[in-house]
Amino acid sequence: MTKMPTIARVAIDNGPDKLLDYAIPAGIQGRIAIGSRVTAPLGNAIRPGYVVEMTDESEFPKLKDLHGVVGRGSFLTPKLLELSDWVSQYYMASREQVLRAFLPAAVRRKGQAHKVVTIVSVAEGVKAEDVEALTGRQLEVIKELRLHGPTELQELLRKCGCSVSPVKTLERNGLLSLQREERMRNPLAGNTILRTKNLDLMPEQESALADIASAMAACEGSGGEPHVVLLHGVTGSGKTEVYLQAIDRVLAQGKGAIVLVPEISLTPQTVERFVGRFGARAAVLHSRLSDGERHDEWHRIREGKADIVIGARSAVFAPLGSLGLIVVDEEHENSYKQEDVPRYSARDVAVMRGHIERCAVVLGSATPSLESWKNAKTGKYKLSVLPRRADDRKMPMMRVVDMRLQSADEKRRGILSPDLIEAIRLRLERAEQVILFLNRRGYSSSLMCPNCGFVASCENCSVSYTYHRTEESLICHLCGDSRKLPLKCPGCSDPGFKYSGIGTQRVEATVKACFPHASVQRMDADVTQRKHSHASILGEFRSGKTDILIGTQMIAKGLHFPNVTLVGVVFADLSLHMPDFRAGERTFQLLAQVAGRAGRGDVSGEVIVQTYTPFHAAVQAARRLEYENFCDQELEFRKELTYPPFGHLACLLVRGKQENKVSFCASTLASRIQKKAGAEVIVADAVPAPIERIRSEYRYQVILRSVSAVKMRELINGAMKDLSLPKGVHCSIDMDAVSLM
Repeated sequence: MTKMPTIARVAIDNGPDKLLDYAIPAGIQGRIAIGSRVTAPLGNAIRPGYVVEMTDESEFPKLKDLHGVVGRGSFLTPKLLELSDWVSQYYMASREQVLRAFLPAAVRRKGQAHKVVTIVSVAEGVKAEDVEALTGRQLEVIKELRLHGPTELQELLRKCGCSVSPVKTLERNGLLSLQREERMRNPLAGNTILRTKNLDLMPEQESALADIASAMAACEGSGGEPHVVLLHGVTGSGKTEVYLQAIDRVLAQGKGAIVLVPEISLTPQTVERFVGRFGARAAVLHSRLSDGERHDEWHRIREGKADIVIGARSAVFAPLGSLGLIVVDEEHENSYKQEDVPRYSARDVAVMRGHIERCAVVLGSATPSLESWKNAKTGKYKLSVLPRRADDRKMPMMRVVDMRLQSADEKRRGILSPDLIEAIRLRLERAEQVILFLNRRGYSSSLMCPNCGFVASCENCSVSYTYHRTEESLICHLCGDSRKLPLKCPGCSDPGFKYSGIGTQRVEATVKACFPHASVQRMDADVTQRKHSHASILGEFRSGKTDILIGTQMIAKGLHFPNVTLVGVVFADLSLHMPDFRAGERTFQLLAQVAGRAGRGDVSGEVIVQTYTPFHAAVQAARRLEYENFCDQELEFRKELTYPPFGHLACLLVRGKQENKVSFCASTLASRIQKKAGAEVIVADAVPAPIERIRSEYRYQVILRSVSAVKMRELINGAMKDLSLPKGVHCSIDMDAVSLM
């Protein structure tokens, strides 16, 4: 008989940055495995944690006993624990912080459980004469149950319009049976989703599917690089159908699949397509689920009741037992990068999980990231191309409007050009739909006095307030601080304010003024706070109830609306002027993606891009949809400066409320790293971050670049180990940073 391990190494929730050894009491030995959720003593408290290793040896002579086991079975498979170790090392986060990211808070939270409901049914052996004497509510309850069978208590009370009292009386008299049952909460309850079948594929789609099948077959071997396919398909080329049919093959092998989407707004439409094809085999994981729904969906996956997972970033950690395929749709998106510790990239974690699990990974995009494009061009990834739209639909024609040449009409300047107004009018006359895209939210970017130049700025952050017309208020989008709209300029008392810049509310007001009979809907972060708001807005647009949809980045990609024939980009320049070496790449991707929302039906589409920099390389490349030419130019620039994808980039952010302390600590940190760096790592001097203050904290950055991620991490870890930060000063590490703001 195999001897059971006697010691468990545990990562404690919100505990120290190391694994702690505990003795396994004899009474729970058979119930504990690697990945089990346990409770353990830490100081004077009993804390939850996870068993990461099991052994018979410890360097500590006296160990405390584990307190108990939570739940049944393992919460983390050995392969997920291996992945957590890699994430911890690569992104320089503690193992405990990583494991918390792997498991939703709803799963970790004490007391969270499946919903328990009471089912009411007519008791066995009840005869007609037993209920003859009943009257009123009691008789109605019996009739309802005989008509519809066993019913959930709350539903029964609603149908009969009564309290629980007659039900309890009938139970006491032996006429009813009440049983408690666990019920899984279904985030798709009430949705009508039509089932679909596999569609006929174009030759290019067939070829892409064959490439994915080859990658899946190659994963049956051992060793080597992860088998990754970069699916570069123009917008509307049918990438999703390729994903669906690839997953069909995965399921036939008895394995599961994970599908990642970058935006919560894409989830309803993506879920509809996958559930329509695979039914209840598909589970959903994203931040808009209630805690109960997230808890139940996660356990449904863990228990093998769902073998397809669709979700945003954190769904890459879904507890599927046998994984055959991971799909990362719109793989170029910045939202795949986690902003808080651990600051992982879901795309890169997906590739590593594919390597550990021996499963294929598909990265799909119309505008792949330069990192993935370089990997495909150098043979690390397999490149599969879909160069034309499904059914040979034409790509939309893109027109660039130079806003510098427009009239000085204050009501229209910078918002809608005459060309765009005329194009919208034509679409409305033909009962076609329009999308207007703006990379902002709020009514205006700032409130500025035309007399003295005063700008209403947040006192806690280095940014101006955003004017919100609906609430007549000024709101800081970094710290959330809000102020009432002043009646006159705080600087010179002039009542004449000028709204510099534009926001979605202001675009909405302008559009409604120009087209008073059109149905206009706005979709941005301010109007999508409520649950199901994304699906509701998009559902009304899909059904034709909305003529013009105005939105920010959440409407720029991945959505399929066949009746949209015009897309207007109201302010294309914003992302070009960000202090970031990726500004050109992001602008190109954004313009190409938003252009792809037009002409996806039988009528060809048009895109009008309003810009003050019409001859910028990114704008011109997007106009001609010349992805490869743009990449060639951008890669040359990146190579000269060892920017990604030719090197790794790490950002150390030092922050605190006293600027002199923050500046000194950042400079000291940079100096220590520079002394040990050598020629392999480029270390910049400490400088204020582009946004110098957030929530009253000053922010300084130290940027490192190197071809060797290992060397860079060694330098950072060494410097951080020796550096003792004063109270109130904090330092965070962002490996492979995608935002330098």
